[in-house]
Amino acid sequence: MTQSHNNPNLLEETDLGTFIAQATTTDKWEVLPYSAPILPIHAVLLRTGKVFFFCGSGNDPSRLNTPYDSVVWDVNQGTFSSQKAPLDSNNQPIDIFCAGHSFRPDGRLLVAGGTLRYDPFYGSPSALLFDPIDEKWVKIRPMNNGRWYPTVLTLGSGRIFAISGPDKDGKLNKQPEIYSAFFPNGWNAFPTTRSYPPYLHLFLLDSGKIFYSGAQMGGNFGVAPTILTLPETFTEPIAEKVVPGLQDSAFGNQATSLLLPPAQDQKVMIIGGGSGRTATNRVNIVDLKDTNPTYVAAQPLNYARMHHSAVLLPDRTVFVCNGSKINEDRTQSMLPAEIYNPATNTWTVVAKQNVPRVYHSVALLLPDGRVVTAGGNPRRRVDELRLEIYSPAYMSRSRPIIQSAPEELKYGRQFTIQTPQAANIKWVSLIRPIATTHSCDTEQRLVDVPINFRNPTSLNITLTSNRNIAIPGWYMLFISDNNGTPSVATWIRIL
Repeated sequence: MTQSHNNPNLLEETDLGTFIAQATTTDKWEVLPYSAPILPIHAVLLRTGKVFFFCGSGNDPSRLNTPYDSVVWDVNQGTFSSQKAPLDSNNQPIDIFCAGHSFRPDGRLLVAGGTLRYDPFYGSPSALLFDPIDEKWVKIRPMNNGRWYPTVLTLGSGRIFAISGPDKDGKLNKQPEIYSAFFPNGWNAFPTTRSYPPYLHLFLLDSGKIFYSGAQMGGNFGVAPTILTLPETFTEPIAEKVVPGLQDSAFGNQATSLLLPPAQDQKVMIIGGGSGRTATNRVNIVDLKDTNPTYVAAQPLNYARMHHSAVLLPDRTVFVCNGSKINEDRTQSMLPAEIYNPATNTWTVVAKQNVPRVYHSVALLLPDGRVVTAGGNPRRRVDELRLEIYSPAYMSRSRPIIQSAPEELKYGRQFTIQTPQAANIKWVSLIRPIATTHSCDTEQRLVDVPINFRNPTSLNITLTSNRNIAIPGWYMLFISDNNGTPSVATWIRIL
């Protein structure tokens, strides 16, 4: 694929070794003085503000069926606490390597699937909950069959949808299912579907339908981007509607995709990705409010990437980092980060990270507006444990302050935020915390909360009444001023 190198603010050496960002910025990267104790293949921001890493056997077959830990990282204190994985019926640790995950409405993380064996990979039927307060794992009812590289998505009802991934015999699991604590067996399955690819990127739409963006792990099995409609009963099949227009549709391997801010706009962006060893700089956007939605080209990345991460920032831009121009080649991965502004359809090249990160790397937004990057595993037993934090330019500005806000919000109700900067607040945003692996994250979304009226010290706001826009659960509440500068977040639960 061709790449765009026309950015006038960038001078690049041919070996990617050095570059000069000529735009005046105050953003920065910082490699932390300590490292992660495990390879952070799976990374989750908990409602406590702490970061949860787990990896199971960590892409190391010699560690299958041996004890391994997950860790909770207190970013402010720089400390880690570890948790033992629950045991299966054979008294062996449950291997959550390459599971799928999303949040329950109470803030607990549901983790479904994992690894029963390597080469070929067989998927585990196990399902677990991780409690962010107790910082402990709890076993729940297993799925109807195993899943390795599954996709897990929380629905507006609070139920959790699971699809795809090799099953306990290594065959593709073509029977989607839904978890509810009120189902007698925990999980109810639908009739079988076509062969959807592993770790397919899914987004819950405002209608309750589900969109597959065209990004996944590996090939797409010939499946185009598709809108899925869940039926009223579990005896009916899932309906499908193809979304055309995706450029370079074969380049979805470890692309990244997300619901552009705000979620009410219903626009999904797919960014980069690979086919074989080569990455693309392709960026496409689809407006899913259209009667017949079609992908259209957007401004491409400055650098082709695969194995990369995209993070919604509270200033309503999209931050892209990590990844490589050539598959798992770290010599081609020292790329400057880029930020997309949906309002102008432009990418800005920003500071260059210090640690090359490829396969099994992650990135997530912290409540103070910084971004953590971690991981990288270009081949087995080569683990990148260094941690790095990106501070966007807004971190160095004078920032608005949330003095008080409700701890809980009800759908369709008004509420009040106290802030001394009320006269200059442009946006109120709710950002759902990231739970990511393999460039895939079904959780991340930014919900706009309209301002009804204000006085010098407070904002009157109304939360949407649509549970499919603001999925029940925990969110970071940010306010941003007229310059787009965000506050530090306050945690709020939507009920």
